[in-house]
Amino acid sequence: MDTTAAPRVLVIGLDPYRVPGPWDPKPVADGIEVGRARFVEHGVRADFCLVGLDGSDDVEAVVATALCAQPWKCVVIGGGVRNQPELFELVVNLVRRHAPDAAIAFNATPADTFDAAARWIDLPG
Repeated sequence: MDTTAAPRVLVIGLDPYRVPGPWDPKPVADGIEVGRARFVEHGVRADFCLVGLDGSDDVEAVVATALCAQPWKCVVIGGGVRNQPELFELVVNLVRRHAPDAAIAFNATPADTFDAAARWIDLPG
């Protein structure tokens, strides 16, 4: 599949395996893979920037690097990020600073990440 003209989407979310707490990360990780597959299925180029909250990432640097990597048509900010008010504020302001022309979208679950982006991009074909 030729996706050279496809809109580019950046998904910013939490790496479920690097979020502290007594919980099972596998269902969230599986949902992320479902979301990733839907982008491929629709011919949309999507990169995923999944950060850890376990102290293993300099979140600001990781997100800023991802935002500066390309011109993005849309940036999707995941629900896990939005559930952390200070992190959410940081990410929104990084998007505004480093990808000011990108639409900002929000998903409800990892599996519906494509739907969030699709509201703001022109789909190929």
